[in-house]
Amino acid sequence: MNQPLAYVHPGAKIAKNVVIEPFTTIHNNVVIGEGTWIGSNVTIMEGARIGKNCNIFPGAVISATPQDKKFNDEDTITEIGDNTTIRECVTINRGTTDRMKTKIGKNCWIMAYCHIAHDCIVGDNCIFSNNSTLAGHINVGDYVVLAGMAAVQQFCSIGNHAFVTGGSLVRKDVPPYVKAAREPLSYVGINSIGLRRRGFTTDKIREIQNIYRILYQQNYNNTQAVAIIEAEMEATPERDEVLEFIKNSQRGIMKGYFSN
Repeated sequence: MNQPLAYVHPGAKIAKNVVIEPFTTIHNNVVIGEGTWIGSNVTIMEGARIGKNCNIFPGAVISATPQDKKFNDEDTITEIGDNTTIRECVTINRGTTDRMKTKIGKNCWIMAYCHIAHDCIVGDNCIFSNNSTLAGHINVGDYVVLAGMAAVQQFCSIGNHAFVTGGSLVRKDVPPYVKAAREPLSYVGINSIGLRRRGFTTDKIREIQNIYRILYQQNYNNTQAVAIIEAEMEATPERDEVLEFIKNSQRGIMKGYFSN
């Protein structure tokens, strides 16, 4: 790690085999795990907790104070999971008193110029393409893909295995396993390609399709659709996950493509 052209605060805890390139600044109260590579001109600020074998590319700023006028210099953190890649000029802000942290899971790939605001919780194995933006207090599940320039409004939730197309404006919650597109954002099918890549069987994909046919393609309101799904479809982890997501939605779920 002995890079004379980088500044590492004496209070930072850096594993012995971390590589820090020139002109990077690492502040106090930072922890970086083994095998992580920090490129040139990266700024890692107080409260960062970065896992093992991460790659952080030039220009990234990790754990800056929130862009929130209510923030009063509380002792909050940013967590980055193992094996996560953060590309050029990504900004990730630390938490506020709402959750006390911003968290990115393991094995994520956050592409250039993405912004992840305070108090976001992002699951494992997510891919955020260039310029994707999360406002504050957002929940993102595992294996979520945001295509380029997607923008997610504060307090929204996106379920596991969802795919949001490029340039989308996400103002409502996006349920698990679906593809979301159009303006306003709407259901356009399930993420069958992604599910096959992750080992979902044809029967399981068909089951998920049948759930969303009831919810989005048969002109029921959400309350009616949930009751029918519960009554007529066999209880499985996937069925129960979808129902739980809908019941817990704070902003309401996005519309179907037959809705006005």
